Amino acid sequence: MNNQSILIRDVPASERPRERLMEVGPQYLSNQELIAILIGSGTKGHSSLSLATNVLKHFEGIALLRDASINELTMISGIGTAKAVQLMAALELGKRIHTYKNRDQYVVKSPEDGANFLMEDFRGLQQEHFVALYLNTKNQIIHRQTIFIGSLNSSIVHPREVFKEAIKRSAASIICAHNHPSGDPSPSNEDIQVTRRLYESGKVIGIDLLDHLVIGDEKFTSMKEKGYL
Repeated sequence: MNNQSILIRDVPASERPRERLMEVGPQYLSNQELIAILIGSGTKGHSSLSLATNVLKHFEGIALLRDASINELTMISGIGTAKAVQLMAALELGKRIHTYKNRDQYVVKSPEDGANFLMEDFRGLQQEHFVALYLNTKNQIIHRQTIFIGSLNSSIVHPREVFKEAIKRSAASIICAHNHPSGDPSPSNEDIQVTRRLYESGKVIGIDLLDHLVIGDEKFTSMKEKGYL
């Protein structure tokens, strides 16, 4: 009997994913077993374990599965819309848990702290996202706001939009950040112009721009460290 035709009822109870999770805990289950539990039931001639194997083969492991789309999942034999939606929901929940931070307690003491707070959020984005972090007098993040999405342009990133939220939140300072989808965090001339414009506006308003971070692929550039503010 090959792997594709094995049904869950053919597997000893002690070896079934759900039973194993209850007995030994989720940390001891394989990726295949965890996905099988998320998939739930199998299809005619295919157990949930077989379907989980198909998913892992299609994405060559779990790394690429993270950013799977509904269309990609439903291309896999045995994975219909309902099962794809279940997997997508689980993946999204996992992302949110992984990136969750208590913003009332997250303190930014260095450019690295700010970059670490945002790095995962920016990962894999195909467009530039310009984000502002608003801090209190203790340098704790009290709010995160996406200002705009698209190519960075000084005429679009208007200080009014950035500092309006700072005034509303009674923020003491702000940190701005945007990503480079290319993965290279080297600042462009436009990045530098935007930084200087925001910095000067902050001085007038009395709300400091602490830094402008350019986020790349697992690396970043601090405009403050580069001497642009």
